[in-house]
Amino acid sequence: MPSRAALLLLPVLAAGALTSCVHAPAPAPAPQGAVDPPEVLLLGEVHDSAPGHAARLERLQARLAADWRPAIAMEQFDREQQGALDAAMRDCADAACVIARVAPGKSGWHWDHYAPVIALALDYDLPLYAANLSRADAAKVVRDGFGAALSPAMIARYHLDTLPPALVAAQETEVRDSHCGQLPETMVGPMARAQIARDVVMAQALAEHASTGAVLLAGNGHVRRDIGVPYWLRQAGLAPFAVGFLEPGGSAEAFDEVVSIPEVERPDPCAAFGKTTSSGSPAGT
Repeated sequence: MPSRAALLLLPVLAAGALTSCVHAPAPAPAPQGAVDPPEVLLLGEVHDSAPGHAARLERLQARLAADWRPAIAMEQFDREQQGALDAAMRDCADAACVIARVAPGKSGWHWDHYAPVIALALDYDLPLYAANLSRADAAKVVRDGFGAALSPAMIARYHLDTLPPALVAAQETEVRDSHCGQLPETMVGPMARAQIARDVVMAQALAEHASTGAVLLAGNGHVRRDIGVPYWLRQAGLAPFAVGFLEPGGSAEAFDEVVSIPEVERPDPCAAFGKTTSSGSPAGT
């Protein structure tokens, strides 16, 4: 009988067949003495891309079939939901039950894309961790700084009181671009700070489980090597491996590996600001 993950994957198999990997040919057999595959793995996404989610699921399934048993950390669950997530993973028989129990009101996520991953965690008895900073805590960071939502120990560990100017400038550019250049300049810095806080919280969730293997599922913006979660993991002494699942035009140099996915038609996100872009910008941050 097919597993829950296999059944949930059926609707997106055709879409997943359209993907192609641009930086990662099929690996040759590892020579004797070769270094093991990365045990802190970050798999990006374009949030509304069914082909991208199918390609990522295939990647994760292959690793599990090769006997990797990581903890799975997900951007889609906020850290305050960990208790409810633990209880649901213990009590539920399927992914739909977990989602209904833990995140019934988070309608902003396309849960059909994430149900197969939750099903994998159930099938393989893998720990599932809520990795994200909540919107409420992010708003506190915007208003009052890191100390409003992050512990003093976390601020000290990641040196958040002495942020590199280049990292701050790059995050501010991302914030401006993601708001089509229409965000008031006084809000750019505080919102970049909230994005940094999200990345740090996700990095901490991975760091706590890195010794036994961990994988993060998050938007491509969060898994960028230069300014995202991998940057903060390196500050914690870890060696993460970041895979971006990118539509055409994505910034390939920001990742250790890139999987090319077809562009999904979507409304122009800048239209609401009275501006237009050459194509709809993917929601991958």
